[in-house]
Amino acid sequence: MASLAAESWGVLSVEELQACGLTRNAIGRRLAAGRLHRVHRGVYAVGHVGLPPEGRWLAAVKACGPAVLSHSSLAMLFALMPVEDRLPEVTVMHGRRRGPEGIRVHRTRSLHPEEVWRHRGIPTTSPERLLLDLAARVEDGPLRTLMSRAQSMRLTNLRRLARQLDRAAGRPGRARYARVLASRPPATRTELEDRVFDLVVAGGFARPDVNVPLRIDGRRVIPDLRWPEQHLIVEADSAQWHDTPQARVGDAERQALLEAHGERVIRVTWTQATAHVAQTLARIDAADVPRPRARP
Repeated sequence: MASLAAESWGVLSVEELQACGLTRNAIGRRLAAGRLHRVHRGVYAVGHVGLPPEGRWLAAVKACGPAVLSHSSLAMLFALMPVEDRLPEVTVMHGRRRGPEGIRVHRTRSLHPEEVWRHRGIPTTSPERLLLDLAARVEDGPLRTLMSRAQSMRLTNLRRLARQLDRAAGRPGRARYARVLASRPPATRTELEDRVFDLVVAGGFARPDVNVPLRIDGRRVIPDLRWPEQHLIVEADSAQWHDTPQARVGDAERQALLEAHGERVIRVTWTQATAHVAQTLARIDAADVPRPRARP
């Protein structure tokens, strides 16, 4: 039982406890002795009540099973949103009984096999289905950011996002999802990368590769924005990631490595990308960043 609980974020269903050899009377005795703690009806924390967020989310899934974690809870599990103290959200098939108190239950008529995942030991909807579900409750800007972050974390890609759209007929949020996807959100990791990318595209330059890894002398390097044919890189110098002595040393070493292998590097700060737009675009233009090819 302890071994199974260790693999399940500390929570087990009554069926799992019985599979470990416990009768209902034995479960009752352990409850009375404080060795089991009721989380939801038929779901127990083993040994202690101090569950991590993952334990609370998995307990909700088990209490509503068969179910999958979804919506904001899944966005937090994927680290697309900060963890907050909210009711767990799960999705079940339409027609199931009312969900337990303390769980927000969403019902759906269908879940395509591609829309069912398992992440960190918890049954979930897929990242693409998550983004479609969230499209019904967030505006275009936040949805674009979520699509970008999900790509940068290698949770999804534009091809899989497009396949989800093909399955989304009649679903709430489909129009917003389609509109945002049509803009081809880049795989950016920070707000500054978003700003610099938008600045480059709005300035009339060709779309760069975004966070595509390079292998140089056995080292994996991930440039923020890069035009491969021109061997040109634009790095977004966010204070959040770059404004420490260690980060500055790392940036200098990385830039030296890139330049030694023929790459040119332009660094852009938040101030340069917001308060000095014309000057920043002129720097990029002077580096011979390509323009989109005209269609015949």
